[in-house]
Amino acid sequence: MSGHGVALACVAVVLLLAVAFVWASRVHTLNRRVGSFPCSLGRTAQGPWSSGVAQYGADRLYWWRYRSLSARPRARWQRVGLTVVERSERHGGQVLVTCRPGSAVEPVHLLMSAEAYAGLTSWIEATPSRVGSVI
Repeated sequence: MSGHGVALACVAVVLLLAVAFVWASRVHTLNRRVGSFPCSLGRTAQGPWSSGVAQYGADRLYWWRYRSLSARPRARWQRVGLTVVERSERHGGQVLVTCRPGSAVEPVHLLMSAEAYAGLTSWIEATPSRVGSVI
């Protein structure tokens, strides 16, 4: 291999290591955020599943894909109007949750732990009332 080829190989390795470091740092940060939990998102109740992490916000549920470098969430759903349509136990302690976000036609399929499901339903039920909505 020539000196030029060795230099290119070194640059490629350094770039690959930098991308791996940024990805690992992103995943670590997402998992350590307050209100975050591992959660997979599926197009249907049977999958295919995309693994990721969800986080409760004040008025939205955010979801990031693990296999991404994006700092922005891949999906977000308004807390108001988010309803659990169906829940079913899966093997391995996982819970398949089908939600309907607001007036959306298509349901959202989430796969999470039983503990995360308990947190999700508590978060949905604890929706703050709107100021001025009481007559």
